[in-house]
Amino acid sequence: MQEIYDQLIRGLQKYFKQSDLKRAVVGLSGGVDSALTLKLAVYALGADKITAISMPEVGVSSQENIEHARKLAQAMEVTFLSQAINAILTDFKNLSWQPTKTALQNTKARIRAVLLYNYANSTEALVLGTSNKSEMLLGYGTKYGDLAADLEVIGELYKEEVWALADFVGLPPEIIHKKPTAELYTGQTDEAELGATYNELDPILKRLHLGENDLLQRGINPMLVHSVLNRIKKNRHKTETPPIIKIKRDNIAEIPIEAA
Repeated sequence: MQEIYDQLIRGLQKYFKQSDLKRAVVGLSGGVDSALTLKLAVYALGADKITAISMPEVGVSSQENIEHARKLAQAMEVTFLSQAINAILTDFKNLSWQPTKTALQNTKARIRAVLLYNYANSTEALVLGTSNKSEMLLGYGTKYGDLAADLEVIGELYKEEVWALADFVGLPPEIIHKKPTAELYTGQTDEAELGATYNELDPILKRLHLGENDLLQRGINPMLVHSVLNRIKKNRHKTETPPIIKIKRDNIAEIPIEAA
């Protein structure tokens, strides 16, 4: 883990040096991904340069996660802010059309992204993403929501590696071992929605380059392999730059640039 840790710290420091900005903001949910991102940012940049923002939905976000976020920020001595999203979400429940359950869940993630960028723009900071590689490969996230960031700090770590590095840097066991959840609705867990545990998913994700046949020959559950591959194909647009429709300009003459 030491080598991975060192590379992430150097990567953070290099990115901020090149950007000529010194401050960072992290959306702190109380889960292991955002906790690890915050811890790495503190080590790389210093606690005085970091702001953690908790953005609960009162009535949905668990009190345990809210308290874990607050206590973690206090322990790391970073600036901590809390902004509930309920009032902002209300207007989206009174639109001229009826939002679906999925639309409202994605809206919650996008509200949080807007808040982070509003703070970042107001304080000349950069938004640090908290998505891990397992989530990003599966497209398990909201485009322009929790997948929105200036820099993805742990985006090269599979979930199993997130847990290992979190333990390596000394995060509290109660944060490391809690069930992963985006808390977009009451009782939601990542693994229930994905249909498998990360311990089952990561061995497939780490071997995607081998192809479907090789995965099946290794005795991995065929239904799970097909489910993972289909999910990746369906959600690829979430982590790729939006396509641009190309046009030809064959009949447009080049306009000379006049000297000033």
